[in-house]
Amino acid sequence: GRPTIGTGSIDAKMRNAIPFALTAAQERSLVEIRTDLASDKRMVRLLQGDVGSGKTVVAALAMATAAEAGRQSALMAPTEILAQQHFARIADLCTKAGIRAALLTGRDKGRERQAKLDALASGDIQVMVGTHALFQDDVVFRDLAFAVVDEQHRFGVHQRLALSAKGKAVDLLVMTATPIPRTLVLTFFGDMEVSVLDEKPPGRLPIDTRSVNLERLDDVIAAAGRAINAGDQIYWVCPLVSESEVLDVAAAEQRFAELQKAFGSKVGLVHGKMAGADKDRVIESFAKGELRLLVSTTVIEVGVDVPNASIMVIEHAERFGLAQLHQLRGRVGRGAKASRCILLFKAPLSEAGQARLSIMRETEDGFRISEEDLKLRGEGDVLGSKQSGMPGFRIADPIAQSALMAMARDHARMIVDQDPELLGTRGRPMRLLLYLFDRDTAVRTLSAG
Repeated sequence: GRPTIGTGSIDAKMRNAIPFALTAAQERSLVEIRTDLASDKRMVRLLQGDVGSGKTVVAALAMATAAEAGRQSALMAPTEILAQQHFARIADLCTKAGIRAALLTGRDKGRERQAKLDALASGDIQVMVGTHALFQDDVVFRDLAFAVVDEQHRFGVHQRLALSAKGKAVDLLVMTATPIPRTLVLTFFGDMEVSVLDEKPPGRLPIDTRSVNLERLDDVIAAAGRAINAGDQIYWVCPLVSESEVLDVAAAEQRFAELQKAFGSKVGLVHGKMAGADKDRVIESFAKGELRLLVSTTVIEVGVDVPNASIMVIEHAERFGLAQLHQLRGRVGRGAKASRCILLFKAPLSEAGQARLSIMRETEDGFRISEEDLKLRGEGDVLGSKQSGMPGFRIADPIAQSALMAMARDHARMIVDQDPELLGTRGRPMRLLLYLFDRDTAVRTLSAG
């Protein structure tokens, strides 16, 4: 690694531009990240935080440290919508702090794109936000020191490494808004240190969550009409029909047609089969308030941020997993208005369906929800047969043996610190085990980070 040590000057300006005080969890995570940046070891850290816990602000303040050291940062998001939203949040803070940020996506073409690449190569741009476009060969940084990858589960290890390869010993922070049960963090992200944002920023109002029988659909539509007249904006998420996206889209189109009859041009439709530009256009006109009700499939689950939207209706909520319901509910409650989430269900509910809806009514704590989700689904149902444990595990059950997982991780870290090439007395048997369990690649990439 390379130590990246800031002066605090840009950080102070950026903090003045943030309209709220940071939570204790944000401050704690920042200290952890900056300690890693200042170290001569390369950082690989996971920042996990619930919907609305303020991960982007933490990333922006960490980028300020790199800028203070005269180096550059990159933030990579899996979709253009998400990249644009990160840029909208970060660019304002960067401008007020006196540093230059830019956005690079697949849509940038010709002279405009070249101008950005030239400014990046010369060091004029200190913070570059983008999509997979950041990997491309002609994207050259003058001195990339810090890379942030959002929604890390959507990128493979090779993509992580490809971004890191854009600089020398780049420190890496990956972020996820899907709260992972504490017992699984060590298992899935054993190669990373972990920072947790377990507090919401002050002033967030709780979301009033209710479950309503689908037989009362007409009442819900009438209530939606009253809300629209009162100036509210509404998300209406259509059910997961099956594994087929075509059927999901058909269900959304049918509901859109019905709601359009009731509310006319105030209703928009968005789904995964639409072209990216069309999807962006609809979401943008919803964000501007031109559309009052947005009908969609689960495509809005991540990365749609419209603070004025205060009502979420989820049809056939019993068909969704808890984590997904929680992500969808997190699209509202982002502004000053009190927000509501209506879980429409079809009776009779199964026992698991009842438990799911009651947990959603009880709590907004994403960490608790994800642990309950795991219990309800049973880790075997989703990820393989019960006997085989979690993916990649022949024997262990990480849930039941979480204490052993923590010990194993500490033990492994100690051995790798003392014998990075696994050539010593204790390292050689481990090297052999890696080969026996078909982990030859792990042996080859031990030094690749």
